Amino acid sequence: MVVEETKGLVIVNTGNGKGKTTAALGLGLRAWGQGLRVLILQFIKGNWKYGELEAIGKLGDNFVIHQMGEGFVNQGSDNSGNKTEHLRAAQETLRAASLAIRSGEWDLVILDEINYAVKFELIAVSDVLDLIAAKPAALHLLLTGRDVLPEIVEQADLVTEMREIKHPYKQGIKAQRGIEF
Repeated sequence: MVVEETKGLVIVNTGNGKGKTTAALGLGLRAWGQGLRVLILQFIKGNWKYGELEAIGKLGDNFVIHQMGEGFVNQGSDNSGNKTEHLRAAQETLRAASLAIRSGEWDLVILDEINYAVKFELIAVSDVLDLIAAKPAALHLLLTGRDVLPEIVEQADLVTEMREIKHPYKQGIKAQRGIEF
């Protein structure tokens, strides 16, 4: 197969099913294997130790992941953490995303759980649309998270919805190391 030109795609992984971040990581690994430089910025995940962090850390400077969030946000819940801290972290991640997208340093930028950040009003949908508009022509941009808004779907080249059919959690099975984290 001969590729004559690079057209940076806007890709969205969304839906209620498991696998949005996992699919993004797989695409990142594929891109890295083809010599592309990959950056992942995580809007929600913060201090958990996920298996992918260990693996990515061994891939070198051309595949980088930054956990920038304050952990999961439960809208309307008292145990969701300090909303001010979530807002601060999301705004900091948004600034980092803007700089990375414009830097020319990366070929693929993955904004993990950015759709959650919009859903929980940590950033505005207009901020996401601005990031997409600022994307250089050759840069691939991948956005993950449930509940993607139609305005973002409209700007995307590829949208995949993960649909849950069955999940072990509903059978009382706890998260499994190497599968969920």
